[in-house]
Amino acid sequence: MGSEANRLRKKWQDYGGLKATKAEHDFYSVFVDLFKDTEYELIKQPNKFEDLYVNVKLSETENKEIYHPESPISKHGIKPDCLIRNKVSGKEIYVELKRQDGWVEGKLRKAGRGNAHERLCKYFTPGLLKFLREKSGIISPNLPFWIVFQGDITRDPCRVREIRFWFDGNETNVFFWRNTKDSKALTTHFVNNILPLLE
Repeated sequence: MGSEANRLRKKWQDYGGLKATKAEHDFYSVFVDLFKDTEYELIKQPNKFEDLYVNVKLSETENKEIYHPESPISKHGIKPDCLIRNKVSGKEIYVELKRQDGWVEGKLRKAGRGNAHERLCKYFTPGLLKFLREKSGIISPNLPFWIVFQGDITRDPCRVREIRFWFDGNETNVFFWRNTKDSKALTTHFVNNILPLLE
């Protein structure tokens, strides 16, 4: 373990007591604060993959069978909510923050019908997974992304079971941030499970 990772772990140990509060925490501010004076950085809304699909090569036959707009497509890709980078190793992890309603006390089951959690499944597709591993420096079998859920979906009995099933064997890459007043739970998950991928 490098000295930078040790420094971040030391800072994290002190972080919980200093930041204990009854206020809601924002994911970005938690990590900007935690990474201050370390080799780690958080970049919001990175646009480095916004043209990912633009130059995907199709067969000549398929290319003839699709619609071609008059103006060329210049943006068509993905945009994670943020990325976390180790400036020394160059490794990155791509972060999706999913806030969604869910079926909890006082609500009907249909309150959990949103599909934000389903849209994240693109990260498991073979092509995107291969591409993101190459760009992140995080090699197989590890996943180059971290999904953080917030809101009622984190307590919805149906959605939580779906997500746990989907992440079977990769539970460390998903976190249910149920109590956003507790930043220590979020940073503990990061330090124990995600930080080692970036070293």
